[in-house]
Amino acid sequence: MLEQLSGATRVHFIVGDPIVQVKAPFGVTQAFEALGHNAIVVPAHVSSVDLVAWVGAASLSKNVDGIIVTVPHKFACFDLCSTTSERAAFLRTVNTLRRNVDGTWHGDTFDGLGFVQALRSKGCALQGKKTLLIGAGGAGSAIAHALILAGVGKLAIHDADTLRRPMRRNALIERLSSLKLGKVIAGSADPTGFDIVLNATTIGTKRGDQSPVDSKQFTPEMFIGCVITEPAVTPMITAARAKGCNTLTGTDMFLGVRDLMVKFLLRRD
Repeated sequence: MLEQLSGATRVHFIVGDPIVQVKAPFGVTQAFEALGHNAIVVPAHVSSVDLVAWVGAASLSKNVDGIIVTVPHKFACFDLCSTTSERAAFLRTVNTLRRNVDGTWHGDTFDGLGFVQALRSKGCALQGKKTLLIGAGGAGSAIAHALILAGVGKLAIHDADTLRRPMRRNALIERLSSLKLGKVIAGSADPTGFDIVLNATTIGTKRGDQSPVDSKQFTPEMFIGCVITEPAVTPMITAARAKGCNTLTGTDMFLGVRDLMVKFLLRRD
């Protein structure tokens, strides 16, 4: 994969805090290579207080074509874009940036589209289903939007951080409700009565983390999904499989999101 690495190699960053858990540097670089594009993705561990300065510095490098954004910078990077897609503007969050002609940044978000594509690839029917989503951050917001557009009948959103930042979840519910496509309400950690239960938080990445929902209430007919890629199988997914549920892992999601990001970065979208 490094045979073409030279001064002509185009550079893309993935920025986050932390960054050790991400799979994109290898996965996206591999996708570039498969398409015959000489480019590499480099991880950048940047704190929130340094993000604006870091993006400004990266923008000065003429061989930097894109920035992939992970937690916790998806909302902050929206404000650093000169232009965005309509869905990114609606959600005020981005997960991928590419250059405009004038060198400024154009942002979009693919977490939702990629997640919905992955759900469908696993045989999860969404139309009319009662869905519980845990997480109202950058990924959660995008996934919630995509689920409503995909036709879920009821979407309950629970944010583990609700007590500290209740406005984030409430504002997302209000925006999604304005679309008048499906019922959007505040949820809880209790999955009872739902057809689909999805985790869009980082709960499950650390040793000792438990399930972000009450997994004892899982029933075999439920579909359970998670965005986390490391570990590949989280405690929530383990509990779901023990109950006989069909599941979706973060790795499954990443493949769908990766393909969308690559097309966007190479202007083939």
